[in-house]
Amino acid sequence: MTVQVNLNERHQRILQATVKHYIATAEPVGSKTLIQEYDFSVSSATVRNVMGKLEKAGFLYQPYTSAGRIPSDSGYRIYVDRLLPSKKPLKKSLAKNLSRQMGAPQKNYEILFKKITQVLSDLSGCIALVTLPQTASNIIYHLQLLRIGEQKIMLVMVIDNYQTESVLFDHQDFNLDHDHQMGEVIDQELQMLSNFLNHKLKGRSLLDIDNLDWSELEQDFKQYAHFINHLLDKITENYRISNYSPILVQGIAKMVRQPEFAQIEHLQILLQLLEEEQEKLFPVVFNLDEQKESFSKVKITIGSENPLQSMHYCSLISSNYYQGTYPVGSVGIIGPTRIAYEDAIALVESTADYLTNAMEE
Repeated sequence: MTVQVNLNERHQRILQATVKHYIATAEPVGSKTLIQEYDFSVSSATVRNVMGKLEKAGFLYQPYTSAGRIPSDSGYRIYVDRLLPSKKPLKKSLAKNLSRQMGAPQKNYEILFKKITQVLSDLSGCIALVTLPQTASNIIYHLQLLRIGEQKIMLVMVIDNYQTESVLFDHQDFNLDHDHQMGEVIDQELQMLSNFLNHKLKGRSLLDIDNLDWSELEQDFKQYAHFINHLLDKITENYRISNYSPILVQGIAKMVRQPEFAQIEHLQILLQLLEEEQEKLFPVVFNLDEQKESFSKVKITIGSENPLQSMHYCSLISSNYYQGTYPVGSVGIIGPTRIAYEDAIALVESTADYLTNAMEE
């Protein structure tokens, strides 16, 4: 999410200084503080006037009357998207620190992922989340398309461990005859497609499906090209969501010490999410839409941008890690919206790179 707004250079500098100061202190920021600590060659009244305009625009607000101002979610978004300094050496130094903390490469996955979660929490001072990898062992054993009544078609998929997955479609998703009186014809087409898909996909890993090229289908199947692509998208999406990987969590005690969570009800709903409702958290942390082209791209969700209400007092910074070209897991940090974004982004990116390298090895 990017907030589109025109801010002149002075507005940007004052907003940037306000966010940086609040991140460092957790105290509302006044104009006198900015004048004293930042190099603004203007009067306190000018700074105060700019802060008032930023408040009207929704980027700052006063927590109570006569207090200084603190950033809103929109203010943090502007800061992250447009005002955050880019320091490449920071990522390099964090990567070295990460490797030093991790020590010798771990051959045992369980040890590796538990340790990386603990190190990520220690280095960030926040809650660290790491999803265990969805590996390439899920081999397709059999696929079958079946007509269910007059309006629905079901795909049944059997994996090599004989686990069964099913996806339900409407007829309009298919280039098939919709006349219910032509059911026998539709059944024949579905069986033909089932045979074709089994021929192409049996013995392949679910990890391979996204990388298959269906642009040059045999002549008899060209009319089904759109359906086949749609079908395969549904297979991978449905399987990954319904079989979410466990999420390793470290650093809850660190979050408790943050002043934003002095109100116990804010902390309670977050703890319930982390401890009891991870199936809700998984699709938020593991961005299934990310492709290899956006490799190492960090996703930042701030406060109320999060689809989960229990996360509205937090920011989530996450990035996928890969096996080959396929995202198999994710690394994330949960902190207050006052999180040190620059450090957190570089740390998450470095950790995702580290795990991608570990998966390749």
